[in-house]
Amino acid sequence: MALHRLTQIVMGVPNVEQTAAYYAEFGLTPGEDHTFSTADGGEQLRIVPAGHRRLVQLGVGADDPDDLDRVAASLSTLGVPVQRTAAGVRAVDPGTEVAVQVEIAGRYQQDPTPTPGYNSPGITARAGHRAPGILREQPVRPRKLGHVVLGSSDQQASQEFFQRGLGFKVSDTVPGLAAFMRCSTDHHNVLVQQAPIPYLHHTSWQVDDVDDVGRGASAMLAADPARMSGGSAGTTSGRTSSGTCGTRRATSPSTTPTWTASSTTPCGSRACGRAPGAFTAGDRRRRRRFSPRRISPP
Repeated sequence: MALHRLTQIVMGVPNVEQTAAYYAEFGLTPGEDHTFSTADGGEQLRIVPAGHRRLVQLGVGADDPDDLDRVAASLSTLGVPVQRTAAGVRAVDPGTEVAVQVEIAGRYQQDPTPTPGYNSPGITARAGHRAPGILREQPVRPRKLGHVVLGSSDQQASQEFFQRGLGFKVSDTVPGLAAFMRCSTDHHNVLVQQAPIPYLHHTSWQVDDVDDVGRGASAMLAADPARMSGGSAGTTSGRTSSGTCGTRRATSPSTTPTWTASSTTPCGSRACGRAPGAFTAGDRRRRRRFSPRRISPP
């Protein structure tokens, strides 16, 4: 696959300092000018001022210049204006209003996480001692950016932009509503869903396993219970037949960010946190009015 990962997101918010403090507590490593890094992906988040919370730019990694030429030609075929430089290709999806920057980038080099020993019917992998997740003391640090979920005022056009224009592959669809698309070996890196207005629904960050999902949520809940979505430490979901995420939401829509367990653990287990400073009062009114329906993949 020529495209191979998400490189970075640029998020616009009304209160940069407050939101940056939240992401530092979330577990990302702060850098200069409100940038943040993951353990395996390097610098993957930049926070910039904006009148309302939105995804300003999405970075996608490609292998070589030939990939950039292909993307530029495909986008032009769709009639999308393209900015082509030696370093990358930049274009804006009108439906989500997100600028996508496809650039040459190295592939992830991730050390594998040993699978914890879990007891299950007929298998006693752990007997006589406590679960490894209980004994961990180090703070949870996300390993990489997993996916973003975007609302689009023209879902079909946005799907065409990512699929036919950029070269993403479709993993699953909710006909007439949403498409799960990937540029890597993950199930999805971008989910575009129909909405009355363009907006950023949430971002997802990979951690080692479901125990770290719970530890990260518990740490942030202890720091400030009011920030957790619906006043809960997290939500859980079961696997569907396609192995995708079918999250049961709390009383408010999922916000930013979420933790997602790695592919070696049950899919979709996540803890949802609301970043203070990421919303204005007007944003909250729009989110209540235009609350998207729950997405349950087939």
